[in-house]
Amino acid sequence: MLEIIIKQLLNGLTVGSVYALIALGYTMVYGIIKLINFAHGDIYMVGAFLGLIAATLLFKNFVVVLVFAMMCSAILGVLVEKVAYKPLRNSSRISALISAIGASIILSNTVVLINGPQREAYPKLFPNITFSVGDISVSLLQIFIILVSIGLMYGLYYIVHNTKMGIAMRAVSQNLNAARLMGINPDKVISFTFAIGSALAAAAGVLVGTYYTAIDPMMGLLFGLKAFVAAVLGGIGSIPGAMFGGIVLGLAEVLGVAFISPSFRDAIAFGILIIILIVKPTGLFGSTAKEKV
Repeated sequence: MLEIIIKQLLNGLTVGSVYALIALGYTMVYGIIKLINFAHGDIYMVGAFLGLIAATLLFKNFVVVLVFAMMCSAILGVLVEKVAYKPLRNSSRISALISAIGASIILSNTVVLINGPQREAYPKLFPNITFSVGDISVSLLQIFIILVSIGLMYGLYYIVHNTKMGIAMRAVSQNLNAARLMGINPDKVISFTFAIGSALAAAAGVLVGTYYTAIDPMMGLLFGLKAFVAAVLGGIGSIPGAMFGGIVLGLAEVLGVAFISPSFRDAIAFGILIIILIVKPTGLFGSTAKEKV
């Protein structure tokens, strides 16, 4: 029984690390411009397909494929922000929300138009090596996914807290107009935020493709929604909250599948969303903002 629990915990950490990477994009964009980027899940999907293209036609090295997908997706994220969100920055929230949904539909349908709706097998980019301790086994790929995710999350944390751009991001998140008066260019900061969030989502897409060995054009919808649940669970707008929420959601989902029923996989995530909205709408790491009127 202990071996099963430990194995499921490792699986949960692996899946949760991916959710955390995607959730970071949601929480950063919301923290900067108070907008839920519902196209983010599809950028994650496009990142997975960019990795597939790179691995099939250009490279066979996992690190090169990962970097290629992240760079291309960062550019895509900036383009989506410039086309779908920037023109509506001073419009109502509902206009921005509709634009986000429209961008999501365009991205997913563009991939379907180019590639078709079928699932695609992902090239083998990692050696099939497994370590065993007694009855407990863990693959080298699982360890690598967890370590890469931690490394990327630490890299983001370092950028936000130890660089000039990170200081600018925090300033814009607190008060965009005041940051502009202090000489900060909010447009540049917002574009950088979309680029970083999209790059992390692409990294998650490549990791998922490598782990599950298959991807499809509709994968962004469900993974994107679950990552959004992770962001809300941790506290939307909180970077540590997104990390923690992703890990908790991954663990809850995997343990639920193992000890309750596989049919509850998706219900667990959205059940957590309902509970957190009822019990603590600000999330585990969130706080209630006070506004002067």
